[in-house]
Amino acid sequence: VLSGCGVYDGTEIHEASAILVHLSRGGAEVQMYAPDVPQMHVIDHSKGQPAEAESRNVLVESARIARGKIASLAKLTTADHDAVIFPGGFGAAKNLSTFAVDGKDCKVNGEVERVLKDFHKAGKPIGLCCISPVLAAKVLSGAEVTVGHEEEEGGRWPYAGTAGAIKELGGKHCVKEAVFSLTLSYEAHVDTKNKVVTTPAFMCETELHNIFDGIGAMVKNVLKLTGK
Repeated sequence: VLSGCGVYDGTEIHEASAILVHLSRGGAEVQMYAPDVPQMHVIDHSKGQPAEAESRNVLVESARIARGKIASLAKLTTADHDAVIFPGGFGAAKNLSTFAVDGKDCKVNGEVERVLKDFHKAGKPIGLCCISPVLAAKVLSGAEVTVGHEEEEGGRWPYAGTAGAIKELGGKHCVKEAVFSLTLSYEAHVDTKNKVVTTPAFMCETELHNIFDGIGAMVKNVLKLTGK
């Protein structure tokens, strides 16, 4: 499920690409969706500032990543799919929800909420990375998720405050790493009870290959939970 095209106002493109590569490698068939709604705003990524008097549609922008093969989120049903995955990017906090503006008091897009609840009720796995775990924390009470660490640690985890917001939303935050060491692999957290799998991705200031491998761990566990 995409939320536009571009880290500051839509889907984080590297995360979406990594998910698609790992799904392909895992032998999965993929269909992409996005809500057919206006973006919260448009960011000029060359300046990091809002583009005044410009508006874009989330579905239309997401089609850039999907190479045109995308459908309205309203058409996504659990009957047609074994799992659902949400990349990160600020679009998850701006277009799929109002988290970027309202924090713990945020609202989630109606179709996004429906999809999360439907997959949860059907016992089908849900994968999320980067900032998108806040969606599960808001909609699925008590869900265990990770956005990495809970302290900024000198800027290595610039969005560490999100962990506190997840707790305020009613979720449980689990500290996870984003890089490899002798004792820690590229980590994803698996909430086996709720079948929710999350990984920090770009919540951490680290090399791109670490993000790619962490997303791979998330995708691998999502596919494993499908039982296929």
